[in-house]
Amino acid sequence: MIEIRFHGRGGQGTVVASKILADAIAKEDNWVQAYPEFGVERRGSPVVAFIRIDDKQIYDKSRIYTPDHVVVVDPTLVEAVDITVGLKPGGTIIINSDRQPEHFPFHDRFKVRTVDATAIAVKHKLGSLAAPIVNTAIVGAVVKILGLTKLESLTQAIRDGISIKPDDNVKAAEEAFARA
Repeated sequence: MIEIRFHGRGGQGTVVASKILADAIAKEDNWVQAYPEFGVERRGSPVVAFIRIDDKQIYDKSRIYTPDHVVVVDPTLVEAVDITVGLKPGGTIIINSDRQPEHFPFHDRFKVRTVDATAIAVKHKLGSLAAPIVNTAIVGAVVKILGLTKLESLTQAIRDGISIKPDDNVKAAEEAFARA
């Protein structure tokens, strides 16, 4: 089983990113769960979402405490919360950032990869300049880096699940995939 934890802020599309990734993985006959952890979140507050992936039915519905990988949609969360908590040794952290992986203090303990999903979202006019929606771009990078599904499955999941600007969202995912 592969377990992934997403960290983002309300309004960035973190929950939608986990759902789109899960839908893409399910298209290739895998068992998948995707679910957020909600409290009193509001726009801009930290949000956590989880994905479980397996080749057999998944019965565990609990929170993921020891993920194999972590995806950070908002890079300011690296300073605000311990995104590495519970991450398995050798785990991969994928961060939406224009900085190099060596910039992050945990790069010597985990595999760190970065992609500037914000710039990609702005380029494709997803959201606004002040609040770009980076979900499809970050998921494009996740698919490339972790190899969980095919790009074609991801683009179909985006077209099936995103009603606003589906073509631009697909282009953002494809660009992030190419850059990752």
